[in-house]
Amino acid sequence: MLSSPIRRAIVRFALLAALLPSAAAANPILVVDVNSLTVLEHQDTFKKWYPASLTKLMTAYTTFRALRAGEVRLDSVVTLTPLAASQAPSKMFFKPGAKMTLDDALKMMLVKSANDIAMAVAENVGGSQAAFVARMNAEAARLGMTSSHFVNPNGLPAPGQYTTARDLAVLAVTIRREFPEYAGYFKIEAIDTGKKIYPNVNMLVGRFDGADGMKTGYICASGFNQITSATRNGRTLISIVMGADSLAARADISANLLQKYFDHPEAQGQRLSALGPDSVDGLNAVNDVSAQMCSTEAHKRRSETRDETGRMKLQSPYIHELTAPPVPVFAGIIPGSEPPDPPATAKQQKGDVPRPVPRPQL
Repeated sequence: MLSSPIRRAIVRFALLAALLPSAAAANPILVVDVNSLTVLEHQDTFKKWYPASLTKLMTAYTTFRALRAGEVRLDSVVTLTPLAASQAPSKMFFKPGAKMTLDDALKMMLVKSANDIAMAVAENVGGSQAAFVARMNAEAARLGMTSSHFVNPNGLPAPGQYTTARDLAVLAVTIRREFPEYAGYFKIEAIDTGKKIYPNVNMLVGRFDGADGMKTGYICASGFNQITSATRNGRTLISIVMGADSLAARADISANLLQKYFDHPEAQGQRLSALGPDSVDGLNAVNDVSAQMCSTEAHKRRSETRDETGRMKLQSPYIHELTAPPVPVFAGIIPGSEPPDPPATAKQQKGDVPRPVPRPQL
């Protein structure tokens, strides 16, 4: 007969499995131990997927390599170009010509997931978007990310941009192991631009014990993606979740997966370098989940993951409320660097502003 501690452990393990939202049953997931490079759980990790803003991890890694090579410094000035300013949200909405340090640009890119800043970093570090993207793909090839290709530095929808959970695990582990000096960027709780405070878009930072990064992403074609790292007692685990159906689901799945293997440090698996696809079927096409993610029904389902005040209803028992308000660090433009607003015309000064015309019902 099983002892009481063993029975409790089995019950807890079964309960944890039941708590994993259904998205994990169909889409790529992976858990890896950063120290041992052991893959503790994996599913569909070689399926090609749109990375969305997880792309910014490769942008950061390529920038870290440039920093180590002495090509740029953290106090190097990054200028927001018209191309960067034209990027779709999420963004900082600074005007073209605004300047910031590379240090602050990295904070805005990784904490706010600002698409305009990611483009500015790429153009300023690489000389042009095209040159920087070529470096991203060269770095991916060097790391053995055999099923990844990038066409922009921010993850906005674009044909030809794809990756896999396995490749993202290689990238995330490499960042943690190769650049420990930059680990602090990924766990910043909030940034303060001097005008507004933006909390980290990663909901596990400050809410899951030991969470210390890394990145989230969403576009219709990818669903809700998340890479999370957490460290307890010197052991760092990274979870990768692709294609969850809501902000809440990707956080819940990530927390439950991480807790599962913090609770079971004896779990064994194969080395990340030895991981292979479960099947060769369907590995060439890039999965597009737009129909599931951006339908009327999907929007309705997501609205049900929020309470009447708009707060996210998280289901994982391992995600707790913040014990204190997020501590912001400054990240903004260099004072006086942003061009002033153009002077108002005489008509505008007199208040002769055209009356808004209602949009037609589509």
